[in-house]
Amino acid sequence: MLVVVCPGQGAQSPGMLAPWLELPVVAESVDRSSRTAGLDLRAHGTTSDADTIRDTAVAQPLLVASALASLRAVLEVDADSPLGTAAAGVVGATAGHSVGELAAAAVAGVLTDDEALALVAVRGAAMARAAASTPTGMNAVLGGDPDEVLAALAAHGLVPANVNGGGQVVAAGPLDALAAFAAAPPARARVVPLQVAGAFHTQVMEPAVAELRAAADGITPGDPVVPLLTNSDGTVVPDGARALALIVAQVANPVRWDLCQETLLALGVTGLLEVAPGGVLTGLARRTLPGIETVAVKTPADLDAARDLVRRHGAASASASEGTTANTQEQPS
Repeated sequence: MLVVVCPGQGAQSPGMLAPWLELPVVAESVDRSSRTAGLDLRAHGTTSDADTIRDTAVAQPLLVASALASLRAVLEVDADSPLGTAAAGVVGATAGHSVGELAAAAVAGVLTDDEALALVAVRGAAMARAAASTPTGMNAVLGGDPDEVLAALAAHGLVPANVNGGGQVVAAGPLDALAAFAAAPPARARVVPLQVAGAFHTQVMEPAVAELRAAADGITPGDPVVPLLTNSDGTVVPDGARALALIVAQVANPVRWDLCQETLLALGVTGLLEVAPGGVLTGLARRTLPGIETVAVKTPADLDAARDLVRRHGAASASASEGTTANTQEQPS
């Protein structure tokens, strides 16, 4: 059973789209995404520097566009065909980390590519504005006893904004509280400041939630044709309306990627494909999902390995997907 996962903010790097744009399907998909998002994603993915693509309003549309275009290349689906329809035949489940949820929603058929890009443009710009209003930030906390780490965060008034599994937690909150925590971290824990604009996935982002909800109200989502996991608690969402509501609310709530990975184990996933710019989620999977084969798609050189993974693990995913979708539709939303 194959799962497709979509990376979140921080995975971007300067020039990451340059080799991809030589593929017609990727170039067409990125250009279409640029028109929808109102940004020159071709330029941001090739010539923009690290500071430019670190801007939340740029990084988020760039990441979603890259994820969707690279999956089209893997599945050999043209830029105008519904991605969810193609994925339904081979993908047993999908999930995205933070902003990657919007890409995953398109993989699942809940959103079209255009709807995902329109929403991520609003999301990125709104989160950038919310971050600019209050001096906050985020620190990665690596290692340490999980209970001790969470207790120390609470003592400093910080929020575990991302619980990623594999000994990774991301703390978010006021800059002075982050500095105090970093100065006296829990035993065996290492603290790494993150280059982000503010405390994402906390109440600081509530103004962005309101903006994104207003944009989402104009969309009629489809029900998932591929089981879609939510960052809120790792469960499979029962329908498109619930999926979209959770994606909106998630902007100001913690990402529970650890729970998403637990669900993938319970579903019996055997192969994990991380679309471009892959690497981060694959690294987590190797530490927390023993026995699951992984492929991270970073450049077109990874396409052969990705397609081979799809051929070997995707064959059983269609029937597994149908069973999972049927089971979730029986649950109350």
